[in-house]
Amino acid sequence: MRIFGKARHRPSADWRVVTDRAFTLIGDGRYEDAGTLLTRAADLEPWLSESWFNLALLHKFRHDWEQARAAGLRAVALLDRSAGAPDWWNVGIAATALQDWALARRAWQAYGLRVPDAPAADRAAGGAQLHAGPPAGMELGSAAVRLSPEGEAEVVWGRRLDPARIEVQNIPLPSSGRRWGEVVLHDGVPHGERTTAAGHAYPVFDEIELWAPSPVPTWVVLLEAATEADRDALETLAADAGFAAEDWSSSVRLLCRSCSESRMPSDEGEGAPRHDPHDHSVPGHPGPLGHMTSGELWVPERECGLAAPASLVRGLLDGWVADSPDTREWRDLEEVC
Repeated sequence: MRIFGKARHRPSADWRVVTDRAFTLIGDGRYEDAGTLLTRAADLEPWLSESWFNLALLHKFRHDWEQARAAGLRAVALLDRSAGAPDWWNVGIAATALQDWALARRAWQAYGLRVPDAPAADRAAGGAQLHAGPPAGMELGSAAVRLSPEGEAEVVWGRRLDPARIEVQNIPLPSSGRRWGEVVLHDGVPHGERTTAAGHAYPVFDEIELWAPSPVPTWVVLLEAATEADRDALETLAADAGFAAEDWSSSVRLLCRSCSESRMPSDEGEGAPRHDPHDHSVPGHPGPLGHMTSGELWVPERECGLAAPASLVRGLLDGWVADSPDTREWRDLEEVC
């Protein structure tokens, strides 16, 4: 095959040496030095899509989205095939980061995904409006995302808006620096899975960066809830108000990195938690180091995360107590993120 009059050929030994050295430097976090080498590799073999794919990958690691888009477009122009090529996926991530929605749609379609047309109302407004907004209606379902993957990593559940964005639906711990309702840009290759008793498997993607912040602060509060039903009542009350409450005493478990990035069972949406031999926290212990397992006695003291505006949070808690003052109490409310 010839492209721009040049014959495709295998990369030279010099290209391989330079590229291998560059990825060693990337593994050490030396992105600037790696960039110099990958630029040299592209000069050595400008007709190889891999030369530009590697540069696009480096720019993605650096969150330099303009450069990632430019290198990615050069990579896809040299492809032998389009469908399923990771080059297009990287272009889609860069385009999403830049809100270049026309290119994002083109990238997902070239990769082989079905992207629904814009709503009829938008089409009626004219061709300029057809791709003005982000892809919608792709129905990608739920997934898990690992927040702060290079720091105190935390895996939370979310709703996939498109192939590169997830809306966080758990209340993250404050150590992650993330809030309920935020949208994060995520990478395309999953690191681990979460499975359910029904046999469903959900990928765990790594966060790249915050895409859209949430104005809703995170609070931590200590509850006295006599029964699980009392605890559930607060979660329902918060959800009905359009916000969220989460019992961190039972929803949070500690996993080592190896376990977190493997195929792990999840209690999401399945009622009472199960015993998990990979859980490195203390069963039944309230607070973010605890994970309640079946057979444990209910502990009335619960550490709860709340996502709600400052003007509403105390009213929610007071209303929760007022519905059953003999079995409910709260104290030590603190804004943490």
